Amino acid sequence: MMAAINSGATLEQFEKMMELQQRWEANEARKAFVQAMADFKAEPLEIFKRKQVGYTTKDGDFVGYKHAELSHIADVVVPAMARHGLSHRWDLQQTGGRIVVICTITHRLGHAESVSMDGSPDASGKKNSIQQVASTITYLQRYTLLAATGLATKDESDDDGRGGADDASTDGPVTQATSAQPTTYPQAQFDSNLPKWREVIAAGRKTPDQIIAMAQTKHPLTDEQKRAIRKPAAEATAAAGPTYAHVADQLNKAANDDALAVAADLIKDVADAAHRTELNALFDKRRAELNA
Repeated sequence: MMAAINSGATLEQFEKMMELQQRWEANEARKAFVQAMADFKAEPLEIFKRKQVGYTTKDGDFVGYKHAELSHIADVVVPAMARHGLSHRWDLQQTGGRIVVICTITHRLGHAESVSMDGSPDASGKKNSIQQVASTITYLQRYTLLAATGLATKDESDDDGRGGADDASTDGPVTQATSAQPTTYPQAQFDSNLPKWREVIAAGRKTPDQIIAMAQTKHPLTDEQKRAIRKPAAEATAAAGPTYAHVADQLNKAANDDALAVAADLIKDVADAAHRTELNALFDKRRAELNA
C-alpha cells in the first residue's frame, strides 16, 4: 500500500487495492476458521445428558427425559474452542412474541459463522413471565451452541463413543427404570485410569486441568482425586511406578543382554496389566534381536 501511495496511485486505484487486500484477508481468516474448527472437532469431547426432567412413579420408574445442562455444555466446549482460537457469543432478539437466539462462533482472525433458533416463552409449570422468557433463552442457547459447533450430547451409558443427537427418542418423554448414579467418580475406575492420564500429562499431550475437565464429563471428581491428577510428574512417577513409555524406551535402547535385563526388571512395576503384556512381548522381540 505504501508503495502505491509513493508511486502516485490514484484514489480509485488505491480503493481497488484496498478491496483486494480485504478480500485476501477475509479468505485467509475463513481458511483459518475452517482449520480451527477441524482441530476443535478432533478433540475427544463428551457431553452427557445428566439433567432429569419428569417424575418417579410409585413403582420406582422414571417418566420424563434427560438433557445436558447449558453450564455442562459450556464447561466442555468453551475451553476446547479457546485452545484453537475460537470463541462464542449469543445475541438475543424478541419480536412478535417470539424469542430469537443467535449463536456466533468467531475465530481470532475475524471470520465468524452463526446459527439462530427461535421459540415462544415457556409457559409450562408455574413460571412467571420473566421465568418463561429465561427458560426459552436457556433452551435456545443450549441448542444453538451445539448446532454451531456440530456437537451432540449422549447418555452416560453410551460408552461406544459415538454418542447420539438430542432427537425425539431421547430428548422427549421416555420411561426408564431408575438406577443409582455415582455422585463422584468411582474410585476403582479412577485408579485404573489415573496411570494412563499421568502418561498423557507427562507426554505433554494434555494438561492436568484438561484431564480433570474431561474426567468430569463422566462423573464429578473429589478434591483428593483432582490433587492426584495434578501431582507433579516426578512425584506421580515415584508413586505410580515407571510408565509404559519409559520402560518401552529403555527396552528399545538396550544395547546388550545386561541392559535389556535391567529394563525388563521394570516391567513388573508398570501399573496397567495390558501395558505389562505389551512390554513383555517387546522384551521377547528385543532379546531375539540381540541374540540373532
